Amino acid sequence: MKGDAHRGHELAFGSFGIKALETKWITGRQIEAARVAVTRYMQRQGQIWIRIFPDKPITKKPAEVRMGKGKGSPEGFVAPVTPGRMIIECEGVSFEVAKEALRLAAQKLPITTKFVVRRDYVESTNA
Repeated sequence: MKGDAHRGHELAFGSFGIKALETKWITGRQIEAARVAVTRYMQRQGQIWIRIFPDKPITKKPAEVRMGKGKGSPEGFVAPVTPGRMIIECEGVSFEVAKEALRLAAQKLPITTKFVVRRDYVESTNA
């Protein structure tokens, strides 16, 4: 996969997000682990959006099988991610909570990421 993300590279829903800095396949299990980490830390406050979906099937041949004899059976699904792609967005929590929650999510992913904040975001002091 060459180049940067042409779509899904800006914050569309939330005020905070994590953006991919590398090219990689992310499996459905890794996405789910990141989602669980975010929701646990945010204690079901605010809202999150997962901007990637594993819709690419990956096949694999069994161990110790000779070459040839066709394609292997489907093993799982992945989401191809290119640099600049928004992975997770969140809204409705403070800056500190969002930063820590998305840091925990980023640890579950096999790529380097960057925490991004909406340009017109202002911290509300009435809480």
